[in-house]
Amino acid sequence: MIYLKTPEQVQQMRTSADLVSRTLGEVARWIEPGVTTHRLDTIAREFIQDNGGRPACLGYGGFPGTLCIEVNETVVHGFPSTYTLREGDIIGIDTVVEKDGFMGDSCYTFAVGDVDAKVMDLLRTTKEALYVGIEACREGKRIGDIANAVQTYCEARHYTIVREMCGHGIGRDMHEDPEVPNYGRRGTGPVIRNGMVICIEPMVNMGSRNIVIEGDGWTCRTRDRKPSAHYEHTLAVLDGETHVLTTFDYIKEALGDRFI
Repeated sequence: MIYLKTPEQVQQMRTSADLVSRTLGEVARWIEPGVTTHRLDTIAREFIQDNGGRPACLGYGGFPGTLCIEVNETVVHGFPSTYTLREGDIIGIDTVVEKDGFMGDSCYTFAVGDVDAKVMDLLRTTKEALYVGIEACREGKRIGDIANAVQTYCEARHYTIVREMCGHGIGRDMHEDPEVPNYGRRGTGPVIRNGMVICIEPMVNMGSRNIVIEGDGWTCRTRDRKPSAHYEHTLAVLDGETHVLTTFDYIKEALGDRFI
């Protein structure tokens, strides 16, 4: 069932969306060679709690961290660990914050130091695809229009789309209907209606689209171990307009001229 939100509820969701955005901005300040992903997770957890929020990923279905850590070939749902970031890595940071009873969800893939130019192109294309998907999210259109826009954009640039993972509705729960795939046909899927709040999150691979779930039951990586990138915004449709509730502005402030 798709739960439509009132304007008042969307306003409440702006608070959680802002906190998750600020959390990614805080984590961005610490991403550099020599830092462990566990340290990044601790920074995020403390920041969320200090600002009156709850790290919604922590304990969700047994997940052990505040952040989903996505280093290099990890697509989604990687655990924080003692892994130490290295020059040339990429790392996706995906997290969900609950504040005042509502969720905010966002993801950004960061470059660690100097990264290979081809991998940087993957990051830029995936981020651009996110905004292509947002542009396709309009009242009266369908979820398949978003999916097709993302797929077409990425595949035209010779990248592949992960099909087993997708975006989703969001509200009082982290995952609500509808599912928001990154591939599909225009004119299919649920109609986009006023009051819908969804997360669009392209997950795009440099090589094959095929994935593997590791033995921990969570970590999803590319089968060929080639890099994968992931970006995500939470957005709402109200009064015929699409409003992006999360922002990358705090990340841009933290990174300066290193912002992708």
